[in-house]
Amino acid sequence: MTEKPTALDLPMADPLPAANQKYFDVCAQKLGMIPNVLQSYAFDPEKLDTFSALYNNIMLAESGLSKLEREMIAVVVSSINKCYYCLTAHGAAVRNLSGDPKLGEMLVMNWRVAPLDARQTAMLNFAEMMTVASAGIQDSDRDALRCVGFSDRDIWDIAATASFYNMTNRMASAVDMRPNDEYHSQAR
Repeated sequence: MTEKPTALDLPMADPLPAANQKYFDVCAQKLGMIPNVLQSYAFDPEKLDTFSALYNNIMLAESGLSKLEREMIAVVVSSINKCYYCLTAHGAAVRNLSGDPKLGEMLVMNWRVAPLDARQTAMLNFAEMMTVASAGIQDSDRDALRCVGFSDRDIWDIAATASFYNMTNRMASAVDMRPNDEYHSQAR
């Protein structure tokens, strides 16, 4: 890491608990880095555990949404919120998972120019609505998701994913969280 992961002076817990160190070791092995978002939370192992558990549940647990679809939601929400960290990290994930660097860039800049199917369009419309005007969501908005094949469980997962990134975008912006340099060149 060439710079601090955030603008705050919150050094990593020393020593890092064994379970957290093992998690970091797995990240380093699988990703070639420890994401700065994890390093940002590492000043408090309990906060790191809570964040990691929620991320893993929302992004990696069984779902009717694919990993790519969840990453697409992350990028669209982050684009609306102008979250530099999440746009960089999750834009790279979309490029990796889709094998399409253009898709990642389209979702970052203006998701409506991307060649999406009706299911993806409805999903991202809902995520956008949650981000800009969640109080206005009505039954007809959930029905629009059902009409393209989403189950009520899937709707929950869309809402949970969009909610998670609305929270993390605000946190990342507030502390000036910086993405790892490695994200910038992935899958281009």
